[in-house]
Amino acid sequence: MDELFSLQEQLLETLSSKKRYLLNEIDWSNRLIGIKGARGSGKTTLLLQYIKFKLPREKESLYATLDDLYFLENNLVSLAKEFVLRGGTNLLLDEVHKYPNWSRELKLVYDQFPNLHIIFTSSSILEIYKGESDLSRRAVVYNLKELSFREFIQFEQNHDAIPKYELLDLLKNHKQIAKDLKPYVQNPIKYFDAYLKYGAYPYYLENKNSYAIKLNQTINLILEVDFNAVENITFEDSRKIKKLLVAIAQSAPFIPNITKLSERLGISRVFLLNAIKLLNRADLVMELYKPTKGIGAFTKPEKLYLNNPNLVYVLRKQNAEIGTLRETFFANQMKHLYEIHLAEQGDFIVDRTYTFEIGGKGKSSKQIQGVENSFVVRDDMEVGSLNVIPLYLFGFLY
Repeated sequence: MDELFSLQEQLLETLSSKKRYLLNEIDWSNRLIGIKGARGSGKTTLLLQYIKFKLPREKESLYATLDDLYFLENNLVSLAKEFVLRGGTNLLLDEVHKYPNWSRELKLVYDQFPNLHIIFTSSSILEIYKGESDLSRRAVVYNLKELSFREFIQFEQNHDAIPKYELLDLLKNHKQIAKDLKPYVQNPIKYFDAYLKYGAYPYYLENKNSYAIKLNQTINLILEVDFNAVENITFEDSRKIKKLLVAIAQSAPFIPNITKLSERLGISRVFLLNAIKLLNRADLVMELYKPTKGIGAFTKPEKLYLNNPNLVYVLRKQNAEIGTLRETFFANQMKHLYEIHLAEQGDFIVDRTYTFEIGGKGKSSKQIQGVENSFVVRDDMEVGSLNVIPLYLFGFLY
């Protein structure tokens, strides 16, 4: 165990001080907390920042990644037992999806050590409540999204107190909110364009010039490593799924014809539908439906988007169309926070109440004329009016 403490100290010494939004939103008093998120979203940093900024450092807290060589000769239960005997109170476990029998051992640790607080992270692919042992009555699970536009500006300008807004507040008071944000960001459009290209994942801070290469590597690791660890997907099948992702990227936003797509890629309909669900869980694509559509395991999505604008730039390269980027950004900022569907009139309907038409400077309200609670969302404007709202403001929801 001493080697784990030593590694923890090394990691804490080099830890970034740039904090993610969830750090102050999680109720850390819960005994078993799960944090899901896409690879690269900052889950490891979040755990370490919790230790550094919220907890005592003196041997009461321990961080361990479950793909560490330590676990080749030791199991999770024995680690917890020794840690508790040493006076440990907070055990932080990273990458549980890479550990065999993770759910069963987590349940045992939770039940055997009632004074131990356990926080674990997993790939967004993992369906935590479908493990060997039901953790649904024990674990409180949070989802860590990619960087919001608000967080990106905080990182770029070294602010730490830019406010976030609830959707309803934004819809009612967007003009005043745009003015209130001016002390924090003088040229939002300039920063917004940069965010669309490289601002979704915190590791952009390491090197903006090689960000696209790193993002491509992240995609490959999700497809080849995480899919295998979580779903036992073979390397051969992961290559088929990669072909599917590239096909989606070339046409997104994409209305899938499952029969034609399965013929084109040489894969079965069942495999194709399962692969789309898996890509959605991995936060590589977004499946969207109309609100009247029932969603089941074999329900074809009505439209597919890549999960965020950075993926559009990397996977479509020179063919990243501005209309696609706008819609992708809007849908991404809503995902996991609000219920979003395709609208009968307009582009999206949120929480089955608010309809949005997304566009550029010339976008009118013609498509949503007569629709109650409808809004035009425009790019390339800093301050809106009436029901016309600048697109970048939807990056301040978290």
